[in-house]
Amino acid sequence: MELLVRYLDRRNSVSSDMTQDLINEETLRDDLRYYFMSPCEKYRTRRHIPWKMGVQILKIVMITTQLILFGLNNQLVVAYKEETTIALKNLFLKGYTGADEDDYSVAVYTQQAVFDSLFYILDQYSQLGQLSVGPISYAEEDGKLLPLSICKEYYRKGNLEPSDEAYDIDAHLETECMSHDPRTANMWRTQNASFFSFDFYRLVDITISFHLKGINLQTVRHRELPDCYSFHVTIIFDNQCHSGKVKLFLDIDAESNTCKDWKISGTAQKNTHYLLVFDGFVILVCITSAALCTRSIILAVKLLQRFSQFFKENFNRKVCEDDQKEFLNGWYLLVIVSDLLAIVGSILKMEIQAKSLTSYDVCSIFLGTSTLLVWVGVIRYLGYFQKYNVLILTMKAAFPKVLRFCCCAGMIYLGYTFCGWIVLGPYHEKFEGLSRVAECLFSLLNGDDMFTTFAQLKDKNILVWLFSRAYLYSFISLFIYMVLSLFIALITDSYETIKNYQRDGFPLTDLQKFLLGHKDFPVQEEIGQTEVELSNSIRHCYCCQRAPPLDDVILIS
Repeated sequence: MELLVRYLDRRNSVSSDMTQDLINEETLRDDLRYYFMSPCEKYRTRRHIPWKMGVQILKIVMITTQLILFGLNNQLVVAYKEETTIALKNLFLKGYTGADEDDYSVAVYTQQAVFDSLFYILDQYSQLGQLSVGPISYAEEDGKLLPLSICKEYYRKGNLEPSDEAYDIDAHLETECMSHDPRTANMWRTQNASFFSFDFYRLVDITISFHLKGINLQTVRHRELPDCYSFHVTIIFDNQCHSGKVKLFLDIDAESNTCKDWKISGTAQKNTHYLLVFDGFVILVCITSAALCTRSIILAVKLLQRFSQFFKENFNRKVCEDDQKEFLNGWYLLVIVSDLLAIVGSILKMEIQAKSLTSYDVCSIFLGTSTLLVWVGVIRYLGYFQKYNVLILTMKAAFPKVLRFCCCAGMIYLGYTFCGWIVLGPYHEKFEGLSRVAECLFSLLNGDDMFTTFAQLKDKNILVWLFSRAYLYSFISLFIYMVLSLFIALITDSYETIKNYQRDGFPLTDLQKFLLGHKDFPVQEEIGQTEVELSNSIRHCYCCQRAPPLDDVILIS
């Protein structure tokens, strides 16, 4: 009788353990299925409101609106700087035609023209208040006008006799400067006559620099507070080449700041308050979005730990890398990065609106990048529908092969870049710098400006002209007819693979088999310590059990 009682107790205990294991397995399976469901499926299954999707939609609308508002304001700032630059070039550069000549503004070729241009700048600067039609004036510091500065740089000593092919030059450079106060405009030329005595064969350059102040009033019409600007203007007479051509450059370094004393009536200040409140709400939405995505990542890590422990205890095997990647959702990381960029950009925008900062370019980079990532993140929700996720799956399948292909093609591209720069650079404007060569070759790769690139090459040097033809024809033939065709073929092949998988079904991984309720997981036997190294080389293929090549395998969540 005692033996019968012990047998029944043992049987009930085993049955209870098996029931508990089945319950744990089904609970894990349900949690995994729910995690990989789309927001609509989660709502239909457990009536769980898709807060994360709602926050993303709201964030897209708000960040895009914020970007448009900031972009319109930034365009006004950039337009003001560009138009002020053009205005100052017309004011100070004698003979300026309204368009720069190559990389410089004006060129002069005689000694008299150099003096005329130099004196013209000084005269115009002295009469700035009567000449300029814009709100620009001299800069002041502690109630004193900041004077104009003129510096000339020249070789210490030298003697040239081109007819005798003889020269004697001391390569050390000396710099001599003078200042010019606009209030003493009538005396500066007589008081500094010796300064304007130039030995042009020793002269390297002349640099004129001065400071101006201006106010951008056009923002008032757009209900924004005007900014005050400080302009550091630099004009250079470049004679470094000593070729008989002196190039004139005018460069402006504009810095905006808050006006010290201002008064405005109307709605500009009120509108600024509304924008600050809107930016604060954008920051709040981004913080909420980042918190929800961080919570989902933490939940995914916990589920991965439970799933890995279950496989280890029941089948004595590890979860393969592809299944582990399914838990580490890259879309969540993308959303978090975009949220952080949007938060930083919104803070900078609020500071700019409050006139505490003037970093328009930095703010535009943060806001522009965050908006880009937010709109890219929308693809995640389209990926839940089979008819819309072809682009995502094709990019996943093609990316490794395309990356390897680009590495090989990039070596050839760099070779052509360096070769074109060193050989054709002195004779063709599109090959003058490495960056310009790369841009020119990329245009040729896409079929742009082919005839112009051929025609603009100077044919004075027959050897270089023949080399350029061989160079351009070989590059176009190689990259358009071979490299670009192979590049497209790689993507087309991945697309065809995805279409076949969608028709015939994707290969099932351990995770997908478990979600479907399969029980046929082979148990991995214990292996000795000496066999560990050999098993590591085939573990990945063993755990996934896939027949197709790795590049063509895609796991759908």
